[in-house]
Parts: sequence; structure tokens; C-alpha cells
Amino acid sequence: MNPDDLHALLTTPMPYGKYKGRMLSELPGHYLVWFAREGFPGGKLGTQLALMYELDHNALRHLLDPLRDPAR
Repeated sequence: MNPDDLHALLTTPMPYGKYKGRMLSELPGHYLVWFAREGFPGGKLGTQLALMYELDHNALRHLLDPLRDPAR
């Protein structure tokens, strides 16, 4: 994991589904758990969702805070 991977979670919108348009970092935990149970999609999106799941599952979402835009 590197800072670019974490920053991408803040700037990449979910491309489809119930939470389409929401940044990956803002997806609810239950949605990430569903992906973990059913299977993450292939490619970069799946890797990003798996990383976000790990952050959420291990109560590490706070690691994203220093990367957030202060104007937000």
C-alpha cells in the first residue's frame, strides 16, 4: 500500500450500483462486506474495493484523513 493507493480511494467514484458516483472512501461498511463475501470485481476497481474493505474492517479509515482536501 502506498499513499497513491490511498489517495485514489478519495478520488475514485464508484462506477455502478446503488452507490454509483460515491467516492470509494465513502462507501458504507456493509456494502464492502457484501463485496468481500460475494467477490470483488476484477481489475483495478476490485483491488481498490478490497483495500477499502481492509481499511474499514480493521478500523483504519482514519488513515485517509490526512489525505483529504482541507476545504472539504
